[in-house]
Amino acid sequence: MVYRIATMLSYQIVAVTVGWHIYSLTRDPWQLGLIGLAEVIPFFCVAPFAGHLVDTLPRRKLGMAASTLLGINAIVLTFIASGHISFNGTWPIYAAVMVGGVGRAFLGPIYNALFGRVLTRAQFPKGASLGSVIFQLGLVLGPAIGGLIVGHFGKATAYATSTVFVVLAIFALAVMKVTEPVQTQNRGPVFQSIGEGLKFVFGHQILLAALALDMFAVLFGGAISLAPAFIKDVLNAGPEALGMLRGAPALGSVCVALWLSRHPLDKNAGKIMLFAVAGFGACMIGFGLSKVLWLSIVFLLISGMFDGVSVILRSTVLQLATPDDMRGRVSSVNSVFISSSNELGAFYAGSMAKLLGLVPAVVLGGFVTIGIVTATATLAPRLRKLNMRELH
Repeated sequence: MVYRIATMLSYQIVAVTVGWHIYSLTRDPWQLGLIGLAEVIPFFCVAPFAGHLVDTLPRRKLGMAASTLLGINAIVLTFIASGHISFNGTWPIYAAVMVGGVGRAFLGPIYNALFGRVLTRAQFPKGASLGSVIFQLGLVLGPAIGGLIVGHFGKATAYATSTVFVVLAIFALAVMKVTEPVQTQNRGPVFQSIGEGLKFVFGHQILLAALALDMFAVLFGGAISLAPAFIKDVLNAGPEALGMLRGAPALGSVCVALWLSRHPLDKNAGKIMLFAVAGFGACMIGFGLSKVLWLSIVFLLISGMFDGVSVILRSTVLQLATPDDMRGRVSSVNSVFISSSNELGAFYAGSMAKLLGLVPAVVLGGFVTIGIVTATATLAPRLRKLNMRELH
């Protein structure tokens, strides 16, 4: 858990600072979308191989190496923001973000693989809720810390703070005592191994539908990447308010995850997940239409509550449905789905904002998300009828 929240804090501080950094230099929402694209391209290239490596190599050491890449990203950005690296344009910032994208490809698979080694199957539902609390807590505190540091001490200090959390994550993995799975058979060629993970996911209707629902909903409905533009051009506030906007969805998710850690969902889990994603889309419509800071924060807070339900249910399905010797590969497929929704969603949002304007782009995305829920309910009846006890 220390490893997870430390890496989340590091990444989120960089994310909120880079967004403010780029928009301050360019005043172009499309440039905000390019941040997501710069991260997702190396992520996509590395993620399939990351899953194979997580199932093959010592997981703690691999996690330490991945965390080191996040640290390199933060250190380079620190030098850029402090003026020690001079350049024309914004390309060095995007280059640093790409290095972070490589490191992030390993973080989720390593966490999920370690999760499966330290808990029993009976503990997975509550463990997934507690893990979501830690994850969402990082999403709350990271943007808030980043926004406050940028506002009071500047971008370079924010990037340097991110490096400190990377060191904490590496230390947590270094002292962790957990057994590695015994390799009962020789692992096949790398592409065959990757194919096994893909075959498992695409052959499991409930797992595939849950991943696809989350991916497409956040891909089209996620508007948080446009927060710097909303802050400057719609809400007329500063970087501290940006941290509040970035942290509001995660705060809502933390509240839901804390409740679900004591009351895990079982009956009607599929219907609840579909309702939650539809509610997320409705909140995005409200956020896009709001011109008042506190109301925008409320819409994002509630959107985070809906998203938190979806995330926990998806995480529980992932853990219960996946054999231990495939956790790295299946988790990598999951990471590709999630990053598709987040980073490609950021690029989509920036592109649509460039074409349609900020408000129309966000409102349209909310309506598309609701349409995706309707399509999923029709095309994936097993997800719609899901009760968690089926996967135990």
